[in-house]
Amino acid sequence: MRSKLKSFERLLNIMDELREKCPWDKKQTMQSLRYLTIEELYELSDAIIENDMHEIKKELGDLLLHVVFYSKIASEENHFNIEDVINSICDKLIHRHPHIYSNVKVNDEKEVKKNWENLKLKEGKKSVLEGVPESLPSLVKTYRIQEKVKGVGFDWDNKNQVWDKFIEEINELQYEVKEGNIDRIESEFGDVLFSLINYARFININPIDALEKTNKRFKSRFQIMEKLIQKENLFFDEMDLEQMDKFWEIAKIKYEQGQL
Repeated sequence: MRSKLKSFERLLNIMDELREKCPWDKKQTMQSLRYLTIEELYELSDAIIENDMHEIKKELGDLLLHVVFYSKIASEENHFNIEDVINSICDKLIHRHPHIYSNVKVNDEKEVKKNWENLKLKEGKKSVLEGVPESLPSLVKTYRIQEKVKGVGFDWDNKNQVWDKFIEEINELQYEVKEGNIDRIESEFGDVLFSLINYARFININPIDALEKTNKRFKSRFQIMEKLIQKENLFFDEMDLEQMDKFWEIAKIKYEQGQL
């Protein structure tokens, strides 16, 4: 424990020194750091998807730096400091885990989540969905909304019900496509996506990770296809779809064989 505290103290001391002496660090504000923090978060997400522990360690360090940086800026303006930040999260964790730090009994993680959301409402939250940031990407936001309402018991009983709802939404989308009302098509398409994400939850698939892995897989296969086409001294604008499909099928095989 002592070595961990010493490492954290070292980071705090470095931050103090950089803030005092480095022209770039001295210039930063919470607003200027915001987009950099988002970038670091996505880099961590990529490393987790790739299961690259070395990169995960590096990106966690970058995010920790940002936490310390924001806290340093706030302390300079007499708002709060890193001690306040740490105590705040400690207090929250203790309060929202009464089954650990008090005499509340729970049977499973579902009851833990339900207690968590109910405690948030008692703390003054006006809505279970209040903690879902508006700036979240839509796919992530949908998943979090569904998780939040599940926490208070507003959810389907089983995956078959969710699948039936998905099929219902598909049929409604097809009907609106035939009718040609673009506003209704958009609305029903959104319902289809919402239902499919819901189904992913029920079959224990994270739809965000699943889609990102598909993106990476498609990107890798397409880049293999590009190399194959270049080797043949061909160009996309000189090829028809049938020719491209042949190279695509070869690229898929090479991808599966690890020939990237």
